[in-house]
Amino acid sequence: MAHAQDLMADNRPPEEPVGLEDERVSFIEANGLRLRVREWGRADAPALVALHGLRGFSGTWRALAASLGAGWRVIALDQRGRGESDWDAQANYYTDAYLADLEALVDGLGLERFVLLGHSMGGTTSYVYAAKHPERLNALIIEDIAPGSSISGAGAERIKAEMAALPLSFADWREARAYWRRTRPSVSLAALEQRLWESLRETPDGRVGWRYDAAGISATRLDPDPARVVDLWPVVEGLRVPTCVIRGAKSDFCPLATVQEMERRNPRISHVSVEGASHYVHDDRVDQFNGLVAGFLAGVASAQASGE
Repeated sequence: MAHAQDLMADNRPPEEPVGLEDERVSFIEANGLRLRVREWGRADAPALVALHGLRGFSGTWRALAASLGAGWRVIALDQRGRGESDWDAQANYYTDAYLADLEALVDGLGLERFVLLGHSMGGTTSYVYAAKHPERLNALIIEDIAPGSSISGAGAERIKAEMAALPLSFADWREARAYWRRTRPSVSLAALEQRLWESLRETPDGRVGWRYDAAGISATRLDPDPARVVDLWPVVEGLRVPTCVIRGAKSDFCPLATVQEMERRNPRISHVSVEGASHYVHDDRVDQFNGLVAGFLAGVASAQASGE
């Protein structure tokens, strides 16, 4: 890869991220939409379903899948309106819609028991699924979201400001690179290039535009229907599966005090704060994040084997 400064000034399209040999891509029909699914690992291995965040993509979990190896079947969804999945014509980008898509995925793949992991927006869906379907889950892993995170606080305001100022397209790849570097200053060059590849594409008019429904997703976040915004406190209090919250020690989105209150209210919840990481722990501290996930999974498997 080119030197960082040279690449940031470069107008070349991003290089496709190096894939894993066992990556499998398929599509499912869910609630009238065609959604892309990526899988890694043995098809007969224990399953881990991973949900990305607001402006994320299924490929963001590729490094985790590589770290876990063939012993885990990692299943990642391009959630509606993102990646290669269909956009919702009614801009239905609320938790209940994401939940229905997840339920369709799990049932469509015939997953009887699995581990669920969700980052940010995907974490909200994961909390709600875990509370509704505890009999399907062996464990829950949440990356950097807690009750109230999406509603108020510095992180919520930052994301709203980003969405309000979101350019609908860029003149070229140089301009797009500069945008992502300003928006995500802490992520590595490799993670930035992955974002370019996964979230943007050249348009027929010669510009660079989003692969996701930027207008629809922004509208839902900036002017949501209050009746469809989930209060996560009752959900968190009702969790009945082992739950690990991985937060960035520098996160502006998932306050330590809130996570500690979650632990106080529900003894099934534990947390780890990752030093040097922001809201995007799996990008900022890749090895630490992957190690924490692997360690938690091993602990859950050991507890189940011993009948705890």
